[in-house]
Amino acid sequence: MNSITTQIKNNLAIITLNRPEVFNSFNREMALALQKALDDCASNQEVRAILLTGNGKAFCAGQDLKEVTSPELNPGFKAILDEHYNPIITRIRTIEKPVVAAVNGVAAGAGANIALACDVVVASGHASFIQAFSKIGLIPDSAGTFFLPRLIGFQKASALMMLGDKVSAEEAEKLGMIYKVFSAETFMEEAEEIAVTLSQMPTHGLALTKKALNASMQNNLEDQLALESKYQIEAAQTEDYSEGVNAFMEKRKPNFTDK
Repeated sequence: MNSITTQIKNNLAIITLNRPEVFNSFNREMALALQKALDDCASNQEVRAILLTGNGKAFCAGQDLKEVTSPELNPGFKAILDEHYNPIITRIRTIEKPVVAAVNGVAAGAGANIALACDVVVASGHASFIQAFSKIGLIPDSAGTFFLPRLIGFQKASALMMLGDKVSAEEAEKLGMIYKVFSAETFMEEAEEIAVTLSQMPTHGLALTKKALNASMQNNLEDQLALESKYQIEAAQTEDYSEGVNAFMEKRKPNFTDK
C-alpha cells in the first residue's frame, strides 16, 4: 500500500497521508513520498491548488516512534529533520500554489506543525492538535516554534508546547490557530470546496500573496511596503488581473487561467 496517494481533479491535487494503521505517522518512506508528491504538484500545470489530508481516524500522529527506536531502521534525528520534515515545510511554504490542510482527526507533533504551515487550515469537529514533543523530552520541530507563536501569541504557544495540552478543533479556531471547523459529516466536502475555490482563482496573484506573507515574517515595514509595490506591479501585468477587472465591469463570473 502506498504511504501517500495523490488524486487530481478540477485542477485540485488531493494528497492523502496513507498509513492509517499507525495514525499516518511518518517514517522515512512516507516523508520522502510526500516531498515527491509536492514536487510533482509544483511542476504539474494542471494542478492549481493542493489539499493535504489523512486517511482514517487521524490526520497525522507525527513521527513513527517504532522507526526511531529500531536499531535497523532509525535514520537518526539529524536525518529526520534535515531530510524529512524541514524539506516538507520548505516545500509547503515555497510552492507557488495554495495548500489547504484538511485535518480530519488528531494532528500531533510534526503532524500538527505540518498542518499549521499550510496556507489555509480547516478541521473536522473530531480533530485535535497536540504539541506532543514535551511528553517524551523533545522540542517542537517542523517549524512549530516559528508558526505557532505567530498564530496564537507567544504565551499561549509556550504553554501548549511545554504542557502538551490537547487542543480541540473548536478551541483551535477560537485561538486563531486554524481557519474554520466543520462538522464531521460535511468536513471533506467543505474542505474540497475551499480548495477548489482557490484553484479557480487567479493563482499567480495567490502565489505572490504567499511570497509576501513569507517575507513579512522577517521584513520591517519599509521593506514590506517596497515588496508589496513590486509584487502588485507584477500582479497587475497578468492576464488574470485584466480578466478580473473586465468580469467585474461586465458583471459576469471571471475565467482565470493562471496567466
